[in-house]
Amino acid sequence: MADLIQTLRANAKTIAMPMSMVVGALFYRPVNWVDNLSGNMLTPTLIFLMLFITFCRVKPRQMRPSMLHFWLLLFQVVVSVGVWLVLRPLSDVVAQGAMICILAPVAMAAVVISGMLGAHVATVATYSLICNMSIALIAPVVITMTGSDHCTFQEILSRVAPLLIAPFAVAQFLRLVVPRAAHWVGNHNQASFYLWLLSLVVVIGRTTKFIIELRDADYSTELWLAAVALIICLVQFKVGRMLGRKYNDAVAGGQSLGQKNTVLAVWMAQSFLNPISCIAPTAYIVWQNIVNSYQIDRYRRHGK
Repeated sequence: MADLIQTLRANAKTIAMPMSMVVGALFYRPVNWVDNLSGNMLTPTLIFLMLFITFCRVKPRQMRPSMLHFWLLLFQVVVSVGVWLVLRPLSDVVAQGAMICILAPVAMAAVVISGMLGAHVATVATYSLICNMSIALIAPVVITMTGSDHCTFQEILSRVAPLLIAPFAVAQFLRLVVPRAAHWVGNHNQASFYLWLLSLVVVIGRTTKFIIELRDADYSTELWLAAVALIICLVQFKVGRMLGRKYNDAVAGGQSLGQKNTVLAVWMAQSFLNPISCIAPTAYIVWQNIVNSYQIDRYRRHGK
């Protein structure tokens, strides 16, 4: 009986993310109603709690920049511009969608999945800080070249800084003032996974509403954007793992490059690029969570 219960729990985690996406898509109306009722604060609140739990586990002295972080960031900036230049003659909208899927910073929840896959959480946590702050500085330059000239450092930084700095500061304050409480929170890090599932329901619900209400794109463009997002997703996870393997942490590299802050990416696309291009990061939400589900199942079965 104990073995059966353990098996059911393991399988539940494997299918949890696809099920969350299905729930968000099917019940997008009540999900959006609740989100609007909260002032669109559901996702930021869930991300804050996830990062707070993670930062309670990670000590500041463990968060050290490395050459892995440099190569990952260099890939994002150089390849995002390169892909835009290659695809632009074919379709400016598709080029912008592909570009933003690469340029988008690592998802703040990547540390949660990384921990479940046995990665060094401090490596991903460090990169989430470095990457989000760096992209806030670099994105206005890239977006000005590829889309709008109205994107500013302050606008993007205001979107990412509170969700990075606040949970880190609160976690370290708790570690300093009430270390036992911080230790207890860190030991219950599995709660981050369930918070991530809730945030996924909200994100997919909002995404579904946007796609249903979209009127200006033709189906062929939408399919091209979704297909390009799939290719980019698989390539980034693969390249990230290859880079990470050189620094003895393939999983951290894969998650750092492959799992994107798609909420920020969608906002940047809608605000500063052709709004239709946001279909690419929207589709990326689905692809990256399918990849994560596969990785969790593989890790459960084979430990790698």
